[in-house]
Amino acid sequence: MANSPQARKRIRQTATRTEHNTTLRSRMRTEIKKLEKAIEAGEKKTIGSQFTATMATLHKAASKGIIRKETASRKISRLAARIKG
Repeated sequence: MANSPQARKRIRQTATRTEHNTTLRSRMRTEIKKLEKAIEAGEKKTIGSQFTATMATLHKAASKGIIRKETASRKISRLAARIKG
């Protein structure tokens, strides 16, 4: 158990960051699922706007350090390929 005030503060900070990161990661996954659902249904109108929203969410997660830049780029690339083909 943390005994020093500094260690207690670090535990509080970690808990706050973990909660925030979990929220962003969940939002990212939800956006991807929405886009995949639109692709499966073939909804041309919603695919474009949903892809833009998903791309923004992935870039934001990468900039915040939730996922790596390379991972975000790979996911965006694969989603774009699914939309094309």
